[in-house]
Amino acid sequence: MRHILTFISLLFLTTATMAEKSWPNAQSEPVRIIVTFTPGGAPDILARILAEYWQKDYNNQIVVENKPGAGGNIGTDLVAKATPNGHSLLIGTVGTLTINPYLYKNLNYDAHKDLEPITFLASTPNVLVLNKHVPAHDAKSLIALAKSKPNQLSFSSSGIGTSIHLSGELFQQLTKTKIKHIPYKGRAQAMPDLLGGRVDMSFDNLASALPLIKSGDLKAIGITNLQRSSYAPDIPTLSESGVPALKNFQVTSWFSLMGPAGMRPEDVQKIAAETKRILNLPEVKKRLSSIGLEANPQGPDALNRLIQSDSKRWSKLIEETGIKAE
Repeated sequence: MRHILTFISLLFLTTATMAEKSWPNAQSEPVRIIVTFTPGGAPDILARILAEYWQKDYNNQIVVENKPGAGGNIGTDLVAKATPNGHSLLIGTVGTLTINPYLYKNLNYDAHKDLEPITFLASTPNVLVLNKHVPAHDAKSLIALAKSKPNQLSFSSSGIGTSIHLSGELFQQLTKTKIKHIPYKGRAQAMPDLLGGRVDMSFDNLASALPLIKSGDLKAIGITNLQRSSYAPDIPTLSESGVPALKNFQVTSWFSLMGPAGMRPEDVQKIAAETKRILNLPEVKKRLSSIGLEANPQGPDALNRLIQSDSKRWSKLIEETGIKAE
């Protein structure tokens, strides 16, 4: 009898210890999902969907925190320095993970060493949009207008080093135009100036811009993908614009889930699996596709390969154009 009681006690303690350590740990702090830009954009939408379902599934406090500034570096640094217990997560972007490491010389963290890839989340092409009063209706007329007014037209971005910014820099490089870049702390600050005509254009995420395009508040010139989007089939791609320099123009904004380096492999795998389950729910896929986001959850290995390949691409453009963070 004593042996049976001892066994039961040990089993209870082992189970309790495993429960205490498993993600998410109800006895630990809330799970924070850090978004490195202001509310309303694609990264914020993804974070809030995950928070909504994790809150229901685990009855754990899930908090979405928007930490904009410095092209996403402020929020990224918070996660890079957090305890690697899965309770501090980051919505990583192409900018924070594959552009900023080459754009900023004195980062307080190493994006390739201090962060743990968990899973790819979703992607969306960017779309070149104009204020509706800009006298251009396609890529050819826009390029002609820009060449007739060097540095007089302007394009906004949600921060230096974002894919939105780099799309504009690549466009200028290929078309040999000069368009002034106006960086903002986030899309929420940039969009009013674009709509109000204080800025002429932007390479916004299709997911974020689509409602304003459909309402007629913004004029869509072209998508930064080689194929038209199934979510907006009426918008041509820049590659089909008839401008030879733009024939292979392709920039995709993608979003991932990251954590601090040193996370337990079992936590990484569980979070990746739970994320995949949520993003594959029919109602979630429908919700994301309605705003131009294509969910494609993949594990840490696939995400790491993407980070490496895009890092090579953007570091080359940054070196060639001499882009510098202000």
